[in-house]
Formats: sequence, structure tokens, C-alpha cells
Amino acid sequence: MIELFISAFVTLFVVIDPPGCAPVFYGLTTGATPLQRRRMAIRAVIIATAILIGFALIGEDLLRTLGISLDAFRIAGGIMLFAIAMEMVFEKRTQRREDRAQKIRDTPEIEDVSIFPMAMPMIAGPGSIATVMLLTAGAHGAEQSVVVLVALAANLALMLAALLAIGPIMRLFGSQVEAVITRLLGVILAALAVQFVLDGLSGSIF
Repeated sequence: MIELFISAFVTLFVVIDPPGCAPVFYGLTTGATPLQRRRMAIRAVIIATAILIGFALIGEDLLRTLGISLDAFRIAGGIMLFAIAMEMVFEKRTQRREDRAQKIRDTPEIEDVSIFPMAMPMIAGPGSIATVMLLTAGAHGAEQSVVVLVALAANLALMLAALLAIGPIMRLFGSQVEAVITRLLGVILAALAVQFVLDGLSGSIF
């Protein structure tokens, strides 16, 4: 159970990426008061939690309804996660997030960023949705499913903490350290993505 928790926690941490989302949130809420920023952070995490838990609980049934095998989803999810990993290693993911944030800042009528783009697609995006579905679908029994959900909850709690404490975090780490951490996490995610693909191929062939 401990190994499952660590594996699920690390995988979700790399995909959800609290250190990467927090600076974007800080940039989007530059003109907001501390109270407004806190409310948007809490609202974004609550909405993202509902989305991810929903897919964790009904994702496998949804695949079955659509006639998609779990192994096929593992392969597709692994390829998707590998693409995200490559973007992290070469900093394309960070650039895309910054571009998206700039578009939001250039639209003055949009003030509340908790739903878009924070809850979706930055926290509960395609990568995190696919990952949580893969992890829960691969869990054996209710106990392992609960472990995956606990790992998800821990990551979302870290996300909330990062959003609430983004000011001190930015002053402490700075952009250079953030870039190094992002690249390291990208390498780890690439290895996890390859493992998803290998598991899917193994299940479909054997």
C-alpha cells in the first residue's frame, strides 16, 4: 500500500504540477486583493477536486460504455503523458501556460480565474484526468482505490497550499530553480509514461 501511495502521489504530483501552476496563478491575480486571491485559490481547487474525483469514480465505466479497453487507454494515456513530459523538459509547457495567462490578463472583463483557466485546464487538465483514471482503473479492490484517492487529495492539498503561499514561494525559489525542478519532474514523468505504455502493450498482447 505504501508503494502504491508513493507511486500514485509522484505521478499525480508531476502531472498536476503545483510548482508550475502557482506562478501562473500569481500572474493572473496580480491586481487582486489577498482575500480575493485566497477565495479564487480555494474555489479553483474545490472545482478541480470535484472533476478529478468524478473521473476517478466513473472513468472506467465510461470507458466500458464507449467500448474502449483499459489497455488501450493505458497506451493512449502513456503517450499523452510522454508528450507532456517532453514539453516539461524543453519548457514548452511553461511557455504555453504563460501565453494562456497573458491572454487572460489581456481580457479585462475576466476577473475570476478560479474556473478558467485554473480549475480547468491547469489543474484538472487532460493529463491529470487521464492519469487519475489510469491509476484508479489499475487499482485492485476498494483499499487500493482509496489509496489512489488519498494520493490525489494530498496533491490537491499541496496545490492549495502552493496557491495560497505563492508570494513567499516566488521570492524563495525564483524562476531559475523552478525551471530546474520542472525539467527533473519531466524526466520522471517520461519514465512513468513509458511504463504505462509497456503495461498496456503487455496486457493487450498477453
